[in-house]
Amino acid sequence: MSNLTANDTALDIQINRFGFWCAVICIATGLLSAALPLDVQGGYDATPAERLSWLAAHRGLFIAAWLNQIVAMLTLSGLFLAITWRVRHKSPLSALLAAGATALATMAFVIPKFMAVWTIPLLAEATLSGTAGSEMAAMLLPLLNVSIPFSLYTSFDYMGFWLYSLFALLVMVPMVDRDWLSKFAALSLGLFGVGFHVAFAMLIFGVIGAPDIEVSFGLTFIPLLLLILVMVAIFRRVN
Repeated sequence: MSNLTANDTALDIQINRFGFWCAVICIATGLLSAALPLDVQGGYDATPAERLSWLAAHRGLFIAAWLNQIVAMLTLSGLFLAITWRVRHKSPLSALLAAGATALATMAFVIPKFMAVWTIPLLAEATLSGTAGSEMAAMLLPLLNVSIPFSLYTSFDYMGFWLYSLFALLVMVPMVDRDWLSKFAALSLGLFGVGFHVAFAMLIFGVIGAPDIEVSFGLTFIPLLLLILVMVAIFRRVN
């Protein structure tokens, strides 16, 4: 049974419709990302010269790929906010804290992704041109490496996902309802929230190293992908 009733306000209906379209757009951007490279091939092992050459040759494609990521992140955050609205009656405090975690995560994601669109192409251009500021650009560009998991850039990204995982832990219990879709959504939230923290603990205690971060944390994102699909069905049913 849905958490919504016939007496819900227009705002409830609008937010559920908003959540539905956020999920749909998030799926679309995910499919589009398969055709838009985020970095040079073999990004983790690529040399600075290889990355610089690739950025110069694929500037427009690089910017388009990260603009797509911005849209994906904003719609995913929108979906999460719609979920917090959905569970607010069952656990108002959890919903409030989850909304705060989502807002902080959005900011953590916006910062590096905006730098990918604005700063990184300009740094690459300045480095290659040898004009004023080229020495500074050459020093800053490696700090914003989008593939190495311990760069300044990726640190913001993983902080954003950690905040997303806090959101998941906060809403997984109030998300449970009598219908199987809500239970599956709650399970997906729990697997993502717990899985990310397990991977985080393994990293802190040295069980996994830097080369294994992408795969180890990437596995924890699988329940998040399933959640998006389930929420499409839930919000579509409500609408």
